[in-house]
Amino acid sequence: MEKNSAEAQSDPGERVITLDTVLELWSRTYNTEGKPDWSHILPYYDNDVYFRDTVQELRGMEEFKAMTERLTKRSKELSMNIVNAVQSGRTVFLEWEMTIKFKKNPSSIIYGTSRLTLTEDGKIAAQRDYYDLWGDIFDNIPRFGKAYRRFMKKRFG
Repeated sequence: MEKNSAEAQSDPGERVITLDTVLELWSRTYNTEGKPDWSHILPYYDNDVYFRDTVQELRGMEEFKAMTERLTKRSKELSMNIVNAVQSGRTVFLEWEMTIKFKKNPSSIIYGTSRLTLTEDGKIAAQRDYYDLWGDIFDNIPRFGKAYRRFMKKRFG
């Protein structure tokens, strides 16, 4: 594993991702008075970005930007704590805890990881997020969370 300490730029107008850049950008993206703001991070994504998580799969900057806008609109509050981050070559892994509050529900903590794949130019070409959306949300519903976990353990554990 290697950690880049400086942001390499071949052209002053190009924005290149390093591990330090990722940590700084993600902390600003999700901790802006409850509402996330991706405006400062979008320039670091490749125009042909591929994104996938447990809910959706999409390609291209237009679809990615629309997804970030939907998440902002849907959530009353959203914050993220980066627990661990490592970089090996052109791959960055983040372990995170995202606290999300939807409009009519209590806050839920979702535990997950993101794998960022960088282009040779240092842009984010792909982002794959891994998390258990329903399990983490159900854990915050009295009685239902325990029943869900019992069911999962009995059926799949």
